[in-house]
Amino acid sequence: MASPLLDAAAGPLDGVRVLDLTSVIMGPLATQVLGDLGAEVIAIESGRGDTNRAMGPGPVRQLSDVSLNLLRNKRNVALDLKAPAGLEALFRVAATCDVLVTNLRPAPLERLGITYEALCTVRPDIIFCRAQGFPSDSEEANEPAYDDIIQAAGGVPDVMRRAGSAPSMVPILLADKVSGLVLANAILAALFHRQRTGEGQQVEVPMVDALRAFMLVEHGAGAMSGEDRGTRSTGYQRILTPDRRPQQTADGWIAVFPYLDTHWETLLVEGGLADLVGDPRLTREGRYKDSSFAYSTLRHVMATRTTADWLAVCRRAGIPATPVADLDDLIDTLPIAEHPQAGPYRLIPFPVRFGATPVSVRRHAPLIGEHNREVLAEVGYSDQEIDALERDRILRTGGAAESVARGERP
Repeated sequence: MASPLLDAAAGPLDGVRVLDLTSVIMGPLATQVLGDLGAEVIAIESGRGDTNRAMGPGPVRQLSDVSLNLLRNKRNVALDLKAPAGLEALFRVAATCDVLVTNLRPAPLERLGITYEALCTVRPDIIFCRAQGFPSDSEEANEPAYDDIIQAAGGVPDVMRRAGSAPSMVPILLADKVSGLVLANAILAALFHRQRTGEGQQVEVPMVDALRAFMLVEHGAGAMSGEDRGTRSTGYQRILTPDRRPQQTADGWIAVFPYLDTHWETLLVEGGLADLVGDPRLTREGRYKDSSFAYSTLRHVMATRTTADWLAVCRRAGIPATPVADLDDLIDTLPIAEHPQAGPYRLIPFPVRFGATPVSVRRHAPLIGEHNREVLAEVGYSDQEIDALERDRILRTGGAAESVARGERP
């Protein structure tokens, strides 16, 4: 049964105002995090609508299933920033904001005049956070950067190759989402600094740097302390094997991670391979040197019983184990909210639970330009001025809410 919005708690960022000039996944995910945490987020969008509004199917025109959660807790203003009056409106809104975050590349930002120096003239303590594919002082600064490109530049295909596959990407938007979370953290740190000192600042998050740092936590492995490539052991060897995968049981799939030698002893006895107890290849040292025998043994053992049987064994022995989740099952566990245009939809809960400042979904994903008049009126525009911006098509809409019919696509 559909339910209304979650309890509209203020959240730890209550009172923070964020101007969101981002698109696709990385930036909108970062501002969704900030919005869920209680910030007031004003998203600036073109009249055509962001790419995420058409990523896959959706219940109504302008809202894909991806955007229903990604755009929540935001108000939306659709502006033509190439027009001087549109840019003026952006700066007037920015003057009321604590943060402006964008993933436009350096060259377009320079052409538009959206720079830290320019923003400081209207809001001296503003935090200007920009994220793009590559560092602004690199030769690739203005190269287009999508998840595939950053995964490749971040070493993902090489890790897949070392694990026994053809060089390939992982089938999730890894670079976008990792970078989005780094971006949100960077903004929080800058807000904390301003709270202590009163100083704003410019913050830059290159996606390629974010993903490389993420990848090298474990895969820097034995290469961090030596210069000689011939003696390096790059990559975390225990997980660089095609055998690291869920195990098939007699009736399904399970993931088991016998971390201790005692865990292995239990599984070997329960699986009818007690003769392998004490085998040096299955000791912690042996498993680290070469995990292939351990994984093949585990695969053989798991096939002897049902998933439920093995879960019971593992729980009694304290062995980490879980059945393999199906994406459809994950979605079925989500709460249902009621969108005013899209109807019922599955709400992805915020993954942090605060004791004193709980987060909430206070606003559903907006339509394109849904809050044009509301936001501009707040920063001093008269009805006549807003009417003129609409007449000149500087202030855009993607269609009035009442014209959105279920099943339509952009």
